[in-house]
Amino acid sequence: MRARRLRPALAALALVLAFGCGATEPDTPRPTPVPQGWTLTFHDEFDGSELDTDRWATCYDWNQDGCTNSGNDEEQWYLPGQVSVRDGLLSLNAERQETQGSDDRTYPWRSGMISTGRDDWYADPRHVFTYGYFEASIRVPEQAGMFPAFWMMPASRFTPPELDIMEFLGGTDRVFMYAHWRSPEGDQRARGTYGPVPFAEEHHVYGMLWTEDKVSWYVDGVERFRVTEPEQVPHVPMEVLVNLAVGVPQSPPASVDAARMTVDWVRVWQE
Repeated sequence: MRARRLRPALAALALVLAFGCGATEPDTPRPTPVPQGWTLTFHDEFDGSELDTDRWATCYDWNQDGCTNSGNDEEQWYLPGQVSVRDGLLSLNAERQETQGSDDRTYPWRSGMISTGRDDWYADPRHVFTYGYFEASIRVPEQAGMFPAFWMMPASRFTPPELDIMEFLGGTDRVFMYAHWRSPEGDQRARGTYGPVPFAEEHHVYGMLWTEDKVSWYVDGVERFRVTEPEQVPHVPMEVLVNLAVGVPQSPPASVDAARMTVDWVRVWQE
């Protein structure tokens, strides 16, 4: 999405009109990976007392009284009540509680997610992005059996392509970064990892720079992974998602009954 060049005063007014009063952040630092001339086109600092539903949905596009991602055999059913905003933080809360899904299955957990996508299959996405710098300040839960992620999926609803800015699988000391694409031989993926770092002890900033010819991943402002092969770089509008899934790659131990993932902010910079 290419932003029109406006004088500073008009640009500030445009952001207020687009995102509501108090949405501009003139003191928001420009991350080092952001190219000169790019501007902040989407952000949420989670400073209120409830989720801004003009910016975020609380399920996937196939939402019907909640949702899940059955492709991963996840153990949670996502519900709006598992998402909360308080004290400048978004919380995604996982609880061990049997939950009946609208797919006629019973899930042992319920949890929360946010997406810039649709409320249902036939609605329009709230916000989609083609290229940009995407980052979020996130603290992942320490409990075993959790699958926290910050990622992007096509507005077409079908993957690949897919860009996983951050995932934690089987532990909290190593972050995984993925690019998924489809080749004549089938679905492919490139994987980057970084660690060991005790990520669950505090918030860390996970970022990704996506341009026409490359995708680069950052952890706390330092580049940790990059893909440049043409088939690996997507060129389609995508939605932003943050979710706390459960049970991938293994179920939580019996001693774990709850977990919480917190997000300080989400920001998108574009040309």
